[in-house]
Amino acid sequence: MQGKVGPYDYGTGRRKTSCARVFLSPGKGNITVNGKALETFFCRLRSQIVARQSLSVVDGEAQFDLRVTVRGGGESSQAAAMRHGTARALAVHNPDYIPVLRAAGLMTRDSRKVERKKVGLRKARRATQYSKR
Repeated sequence: MQGKVGPYDYGTGRRKTSCARVFLSPGKGNITVNGKALETFFCRLRSQIVARQSLSVVDGEAQFDLRVTVRGGGESSQAAAMRHGTARALAVHNPDYIPVLRAAGLMTRDSRKVERKKVGLRKARRATQYSKR
């Protein structure tokens, strides 16, 4: 889902089991995730870079404020969900950003999820070691 919600441009991003709701508004570059600053919420520098990637592609790091709600998954998938949601919110804000974001691969949802464990196997595809004797 994406669109306008009051003064905000809204975008939903997903990755694995994470779901991020991104509210974008014109501002000075403040990013809050679940009520905390981005640097506090995401401890790893890599996750911070991934979360900001959509803004850096359109040179909007100092032009927009983000208010993000993230649920489910781990740190890396939450950052990727936030990246996807930010790209969708930017597309709502200015449709001219869509070709740039699409060329960077940020508008496409990464649909890969963990494969379920099968009966009789140790993991999804890993069987127990074969013993001849």
